[in-house]
Amino acid sequence: MSGHFVITREIAVAEGLYAPGHLGELTQLVPFEMVDAALVESGAVQRRLRKLPARVVVYLLLAAALFEECGYPRVWSKLTAALDRLPLPKVTATALWHARARLGVRPMQALFDLLRGPASTIRTAGARWAGLLVVAIDGTYLDIPDDPATQSRLGKVTNQYATSGYPQICLVALVACGTRAVIDAVFGPRSLGETTHGRRLSRSLRAGMIVLLDRGFASNAYLATVADTGAAFLARLSANRKPPVLRRFEDGSFLSRIGALEVRIIECEITIATTAGRTTGVYRLATTLLDHRSHPAFELVKLYHERWEVESTFFAIKKSMLGRRVLRARTMAGIAQEVYALLAAHQLIRTAIADATSVPGADPDRASFSIALQAARDQVVQAAGVIADTVIDVVGAIGRAVLDQPMPDRRLRVSPRAVKRPLSRYAYKSLRVDRRTYKATISIDILLTEPISP
Repeated sequence: MSGHFVITREIAVAEGLYAPGHLGELTQLVPFEMVDAALVESGAVQRRLRKLPARVVVYLLLAAALFEECGYPRVWSKLTAALDRLPLPKVTATALWHARARLGVRPMQALFDLLRGPASTIRTAGARWAGLLVVAIDGTYLDIPDDPATQSRLGKVTNQYATSGYPQICLVALVACGTRAVIDAVFGPRSLGETTHGRRLSRSLRAGMIVLLDRGFASNAYLATVADTGAAFLARLSANRKPPVLRRFEDGSFLSRIGALEVRIIECEITIATTAGRTTGVYRLATTLLDHRSHPAFELVKLYHERWEVESTFFAIKKSMLGRRVLRARTMAGIAQEVYALLAAHQLIRTAIADATSVPGADPDRASFSIALQAARDQVVQAAGVIADTVIDVVGAIGRAVLDQPMPDRRLRVSPRAVKRPLSRYAYKSLRVDRRTYKATISIDILLTEPISP
């Protein structure tokens, strides 16, 4: 005996022309009221109702950030795939282009400002250290289409060997290490450099944070800027800097000065041992946490490893979301609009992960961003969970997908940055790059330095 089974379900979306304006289950984190508030704040509310209302265009841009491999017409088809029973107007690629240009940059920037933040709670594992919110600042670069307009504004990177294939923008982010959520971000021409852009992030630093900084951000001026916000910092200093030893503490650290700033210096030797051999390096860290009893040197050295979490954020944006693609936009305004959409969509997924892992025993470190991204895409295509039920499901379908497929315990990161996309896929053989994975053990020894004579 055979038969046919028909599965039906109700889809709750906005009415009329606003129906395609959704982001699946993520709409509950960026509801209609929030998008409308961003439009009002930026003065972008439409004067007359069009086939593509401003609110719908905002959701279109967010969905495009989730489906970076698709053009905007294809993204539109995904937003409307489950709405085939509704009398929606047909839109063309030209209409979508005009709608994005009409919306402008400010609504997406205003929306990102509403969404950005650490996305952590008191119970979030790994979010805090000694009562301080652990954050990191670093920069990366995004490829831009090689058009005459963008090339004239941004230029290209040139070295002794060649000129880069695409113009690039520099993206500098302040990231919460426990959740990899973006607290703040700035971007602009690569020629200005990471520290120039990064100074603008001081607006989001405050007391109660400890900021982890790489050597590129450890100039006297930048460290003073961070300290003036009230936030503590832990920064790696370059090898050629020799800060004076004013007073030695019991844990091996010593009191010193960087410019007019009083700091504590920790010198340590870190050895990484694998079956392939041993590697030893000397690190010099500076911090404004001067009490060696409350903040021992050994614990600070271990904490500094958390700085790599900002790289996980950049990997999620550049690899998981962008797929290492060049951005779509070909104008400076379009580029800014697309970057803010990327940041906002990334933040929504990180928030969904943080909500799911806020339950006892869960750890954001074991939550897969890729699984959450795929689950979010599925919800968009199905137009599922757009409007919350009377009983709010905090975890949701995205959270359940993450909790059902946890990643293994995090491995130690032992490799420096390296070019992952050589001109030839076989180049690593001639360069003798070892791509194997090893189990590693790390040992830390605090180095002692004699204080200067009085």
